[in-house]
Amino acid sequence: MTSDAPIVDCHAHVFTRDLPLVSGAWAAPNYDYTYTDYLADLDRYGIHFGVLSGLSISGTYNEYTIGAPLFSRRLRATAIVAPDTDFYTLRRMRDEGVVGIRLQLVRKEVLPDLTSDAYRLLLRRVRDLDWHVHLALESRRLPPILDLMEKAGIKIVLDHFAHPEPDLGVSCPGWLAGVEAVQRGRTWIKLAAAFRLAGPETWREPDFSPSERIGETIAAELFNRVGAERLLWGSDAPFVGYEGRMTYDRALAQLNAWAPDPATRRALSNTALKFYFA
Repeated sequence: MTSDAPIVDCHAHVFTRDLPLVSGAWAAPNYDYTYTDYLADLDRYGIHFGVLSGLSISGTYNEYTIGAPLFSRRLRATAIVAPDTDFYTLRRMRDEGVVGIRLQLVRKEVLPDLTSDAYRLLLRRVRDLDWHVHLALESRRLPPILDLMEKAGIKIVLDHFAHPEPDLGVSCPGWLAGVEAVQRGRTWIKLAAAFRLAGPETWREPDFSPSERIGETIAAELFNRVGAERLLWGSDAPFVGYEGRMTYDRALAQLNAWAPDPATRRALSNTALKFYFA
């Protein structure tokens, strides 16, 4: 157990090996990572609460993920939903511990029309429920989507360091647009899965230290530009695609390197507690 552990892990996934997968799923885990497994990891490292992200490879099959808050009050979840999901279904999900929706748009050749009637209604329902949109999208495509969501008046959480382009880092225009959105007050950024930052074409590489170096640079810039009050930390357990290489110990070590001051890490935890569990 880590005595100085974060209070909340804001990004993890749970699944069983028999969950249905979307066509073209980028990974197909051949093992289970259950609620019990995840809670055991939290206990092992002295972390009190966890937030589960909608599982991209299962699309709108959320049943397992959104069951987690019913299994344990220590857990919250986001869900990937169809744009025409009715308000009563969404409200019941909220009442059972779901805290937002995940828009998994990364690696999609064609983005959905978020100005369509169905998506405009979905975003309004998100706002009415006081939820947030957990957005996964490459930073080069981020500015117009971010502008649309800000105009909808909803809270936004940008996934994976706001997905900076690996070759541009802190000079990436789309990433800078994300930072500016955070500074306007309704957007947060997750410090989760630095090991993925070199891009999907490198995820099978055994050495992901280049990705981690990108994460170290981006994290330093984010702490400097927006501060811990607008940042959320997540492990991305169980590290799908990086099993056997990435570990929870390593995720915590990275957090300690990005935020060596215990007061900063406590501020991160306070941000997460207020955002997900207040």
